Amino acid sequence: MIFVTGGSGLIGSFLIPALIARGEQVRALYRQHIPAVPAAEQVEWLQGDLLDPLLLRQALESVTHVFHCAGLVSYAPQDEDALLQINVEGTANLVDACLERPGIRLCHVSSVAALGGGAASEETLNTLPLVVTEDAKWDLGAAHAAYATSKYLGELEVWRGISEGLAAVIVNPSVILGPADWTRSSTRLLRYAYQEHRFYTPGTINVVDVREVVAQMLRLGLELPVRGERYILSAEAVPLRELLAQAARCFGKKPPTTAVPNWAAEVIWRLEHARGVLTGSRPLITKDTARAGRQPLVYEAGKVQRTTGLGFRPVADTIAWCCEELRRNVVASGAVVVS
Repeated sequence: MIFVTGGSGLIGSFLIPALIARGEQVRALYRQHIPAVPAAEQVEWLQGDLLDPLLLRQALESVTHVFHCAGLVSYAPQDEDALLQINVEGTANLVDACLERPGIRLCHVSSVAALGGGAASEETLNTLPLVVTEDAKWDLGAAHAAYATSKYLGELEVWRGISEGLAAVIVNPSVILGPADWTRSSTRLLRYAYQEHRFYTPGTINVVDVREVVAQMLRLGLELPVRGERYILSAEAVPLRELLAQAARCFGKKPPTTAVPNWAAEVIWRLEHARGVLTGSRPLITKDTARAGRQPLVYEAGKVQRTTGLGFRPVADTIAWCCEELRRNVVASGAVVVS
């Protein structure tokens, strides 16, 4: 029996069908509505959340493997407490529940953000590319985004479990691309290209195909005896303008043409912060999102390729696949995309 958290998220929506296709028994956690994922009728769904320790202990009854995919991704100041609750406290609860069941294996989905590279600071922006590996150390003196801090602290909970005997492996994906709900998470990048927005920010973005994230997780979590290790999952670092342009071409749309200068981005996030404070609304751009990609980073994924023997497909192929699937979904649903 395999227990999956985050079944309605991007990774979960591809992981669960992959597990079912392998003939595995799957139990998955959901909060409000059972996700409309392929093979959902073959899943044992359990309603609840990560903040209920008793529920998690019950959920692990007869379970041999856990894939912890649930997590909150947000850069809005209003979500700082929620990030700590879900990404840290929730992970701690799951680790504690796993420790009560000797022999269970955990595959924890962290993030490259937890590696500490690229903390936002004006002094380090626009420097030479920095290559980041699994050996990167978290700089306690740097200014980190609340999301990055929550993923780092959540990962520490898994390392705590490992020190207490838990068989666990950690994966650190970069920005995951897949044809999911494009009003959420990283898929919004493709929606932005579809809507023919003119503006883009200079900089790079590290991306990976959701299918390859799932393939690596299955290999590490089910097939190999690795434990006490973390692995970067990232295919390539590409200029954001190039990614948006490729997506726009696949959609038959006009690509963005106007770069937002760094000084303008600095002004905009400050204005947005002030608007959020005055109105209580969520800022469209935060300091962290405005500065994202301006310090060139390359996340090196050689370790996982050497361990699993699995590679990564070209980013252009991933973009083409995502756009084709999203376009088909839009046509099928008759949806009207608005800005």
